[in-house]
Amino acid sequence: MTTSVKMDDDTKSRLERLQAEIRLQAGRRVTQQEILARLVEHAIESKADLIDSFREKRVPLAESERERFHDGMVSSGVTTTEEDIDDVLYG
Repeated sequence: MTTSVKMDDDTKSRLERLQAEIRLQAGRRVTQQEILARLVEHAIESKADLIDSFREKRVPLAESERERFHDGMVSSGVTTTEEDIDDVLYG
């Protein structure tokens, strides 16, 4: 059973270029279905990398932004322990 997969024109074009490169370098024709099956197989083997690729990218803050954040903090002079936090959170 085959199922069609929708993709935008850019992705389709890139898949076609990949297909052509495989033919030139491997010396044999492969279908787009074979390419997609192989890509899925590799993705399953390295699921963590695939999942990470969908995570929101976070750019580290510049030092000046970090300093500006910490400038707004003031010390109350009271040391807070984990037990203090637990008491506030859990009663």
